[in-house]
Amino acid sequence: MPVSRRHVLKSAAAVPVVGAGAAAIPGTGAHLVLLGTAAGPVPMAGRTGISTALVVDGRTYLIDLGHGAFDQFQKSGLDLGTLDRIFVTHLHSDHLADLYTLLWLRFGGVNPMTHPVDVYGPGPAGALPAPSSGQPTPVVSPGNPTPGLADFFANSLAATAYDVNLRMRDEAWPDIRELYRVHEIPLPDVGASATGDLAPPMQPFPVMADDHVSVSAILVRHPPVFPSFAFRFDTAHGSVVLGGDTTITPNMVTLARGADVLVHEAIDLRVVEQAGTLTPEQLQHHRNAHSDVTRIGREIAQPAGVRTLVLSHLAPGSKLIPDASWKAQASQGFDGEVIVGNDLLRIPVGR
Repeated sequence: MPVSRRHVLKSAAAVPVVGAGAAAIPGTGAHLVLLGTAAGPVPMAGRTGISTALVVDGRTYLIDLGHGAFDQFQKSGLDLGTLDRIFVTHLHSDHLADLYTLLWLRFGGVNPMTHPVDVYGPGPAGALPAPSSGQPTPVVSPGNPTPGLADFFANSLAATAYDVNLRMRDEAWPDIRELYRVHEIPLPDVGASATGDLAPPMQPFPVMADDHVSVSAILVRHPPVFPSFAFRFDTAHGSVVLGGDTTITPNMVTLARGADVLVHEAIDLRVVEQAGTLTPEQLQHHRNAHSDVTRIGREIAQPAGVRTLVLSHLAPGSKLIPDASWKAQASQGFDGEVIVGNDLLRIPVGR
């Protein structure tokens, strides 16, 4: 049925949740929980690594697990027993740091995982980019320099085999291999490649569906990473799009068309450049691979007809920039609601 803007904005009131005693999330409806909102792999005071939870009718779907996500999950009021699926947008460390850790530390012991979790994400890139410096650069693991999600788990398990075997033998923990299932997302034939067009114009394609959500994806441009996904979650209560890491990409408009909530990354390039702490190569990466906060509302949220824009994966990842500044910049050219993401913020998604 038609959704009034007033109703959606009213239902999207953000609620901060702090501390291990956080109230449980309602078992009905849809709720976003911003576990961590920082961009980048370097931990900073004020925000933890990027991670987002979507809870739909009591079932939990995690998108990315950056540094600190495991602790944030514990503080948020989320119940591990409701975790069904994890989605990985791309294979950068700030989106992966706590992915294996969550499963590794909770496959046994007190309040352990009780059922298998399905994990969806990128397969192998297939090729490395040329070094941005133009200088010869060593290659780690030359026999397999671009492992995908399945190899990430296999290698993580191999590296932790001694501990895992001890837990199983000494403390009767279950077989961790039976508690996760990895799904590398196959790419549609649209001409995308690691050495060519990273995100050609395309339509969203299905990833999975269950009784609570239908998930689709699209390729976004986050050079030099390939593939890099954005995900859309359609539920009976509303639709949520999570953009992962991306520059301003037309495919985001396609995926987010008519969404109730769009969670989008943002960088304040002016502040980053003025800080003077990055090398020329690092600055160029940020310009090419991330989204200028002043353009997101005007060039993505507004043409997509998004009702609520949530800023997350914020760079700089500290609290250097006031929320009011983030909001004012993202609101340019956008007549919907803008919410500045902060760690442990809850955002109801309702019709």
